[in-house]
Amino acid sequence: MPTYINLVSWTDEGIRNIKEAPQGIDAVKRAVAAAGGKLMGLYYTMGRYDIVSIIDAADDETYAKIALSTGSKGRVRTETMKAFTEDQFRDLVAKIE
Repeated sequence: MPTYINLVSWTDEGIRNIKEAPQGIDAVKRAVAAAGGKLMGLYYTMGRYDIVSIIDAADDETYAKIALSTGSKGRVRTETMKAFTEDQFRDLVAKIE
C-alpha cells in the first residue's frame, strides 16, 4: 500500500474549537479504517505544522477521498507528501538509465 505523510495546520475555526480536536482525530481514524487504510502514526507537533500523520491507503484516489473529507470540515488545512520506502527508492534508482 502506498504511504502518505500528511502535514496538518489548524484553521482559525480549528483552533477556536480545539477541545473538539480529539473527536475529530477519532473521526479521521474511522474514515481511514473504513476506506481500508491504516493510520501508521499521528503526532502533535510544535512549529509550522500542528499534526503530522502517516497513512497507508490502497491508492491515490482512496487517500484523496480521506484528505478531502477531512479538509471539508473546515478545521484543518493539509499538505500531503507521497512517501517511498528505502527499498522502493533503491528500486527506482536502479531503473535510471
